[in-house]
Amino acid sequence: MAEPRLRALVLAAGRGERLRPLTDVLPKPLLPILGGPVIEQTLAALAAVGCEAAAINLHHLGDAIEERLGGAFHGMRLTYSREPRLLGTLGALGPLAAFAAVADLLLVINGDSLCRWPLARLLRRHAATGAAATLLLTTRASPRQFGGGVIVRPDGSIVSLRGGTRGKEERRRVFAGAHVLAPALLGRAAKALGDGPADFVEDLYMPLLRAGEALQSVETRRHWHDLGTPERYLAGAHDWGLGRWPRRLWRRNWLAPGTEVSARALVRGSVIERGATIEAGCRIERSLILGGAHVGAASRIRRAIVGPDVVVPEGSTIKRRMVTAARADLVPPARDSSVGGLVYTRLGGSR
Repeated sequence: MAEPRLRALVLAAGRGERLRPLTDVLPKPLLPILGGPVIEQTLAALAAVGCEAAAINLHHLGDAIEERLGGAFHGMRLTYSREPRLLGTLGALGPLAAFAAVADLLLVINGDSLCRWPLARLLRRHAATGAAATLLLTTRASPRQFGGGVIVRPDGSIVSLRGGTRGKEERRRVFAGAHVLAPALLGRAAKALGDGPADFVEDLYMPLLRAGEALQSVETRRHWHDLGTPERYLAGAHDWGLGRWPRRLWRRNWLAPGTEVSARALVRGSVIERGATIEAGCRIERSLILGGAHVGAASRIRRAIVGPDVVVPEGSTIKRRMVTAARADLVPPARDSSVGGLVYTRLGGSR
């Protein structure tokens, strides 16, 4: 029996409002993770399961994404769908109807989430159950931080996608941003697709549940991060920097090739991206220093993100802040502080 023809939609059009002002110059799918943009980890996972082509929807800073990725990735053809206005997760498929129609299965996956995606298991589960769609759920995230989570039965069938009261044997999980369905299913959502924005959960999956259709799930215990806020981005970069077991037992930092870290600087539990410079006497703890940043001598950086090409003045103390370079053509969010050509964004406690 021939393998099903597999294509994918990678969602990459969002504005990244909660990560501003970093995302004013860097779209979320291009956020660096261990030397490369997060979207490349997703594309590598798609290529590994035999995906023949992936479409990427674009809106905010779309040119930068297309310029970085080009026309193919690991032999998998890439096509781009530009959205003059945001169409939502389901609406993104409207302009891509012809692209999806030739596939037997369509994987839809977030381009700004960080995971070692168990896509082969997701596809096997979908084939075994015959469900209308199969969603990847994570056991590692708190449902309270994600709208109450998804309620599932012990057999993996989905009861609710928007929280609510769960039964004794049911459990709450968080949708991890990857799901698989047959493109033919999209025909039932033609009204939702239309010309305007539409959402997979509200406009396709919830109506299917109300109609008695089966939605299935696969749970993963693999580390997963939604990079939607500065604190979540920092947590994801730190987690990936420690590496997998057993390496994370002894690894304390991740330093990209091409970094310059003084032998008289102390770096603990941090990720330093390519082209960054750390001068003597600095103390960097549980922080993320992005490419091209320069941290002046005797500075103290703790639980912070230093943005690309930022120059931190000598002797600075930065704690629980994201620091980005001010730009004359951009107005930082009202919550932020601007001092000496730098913008300081407070990092909260949310994960």
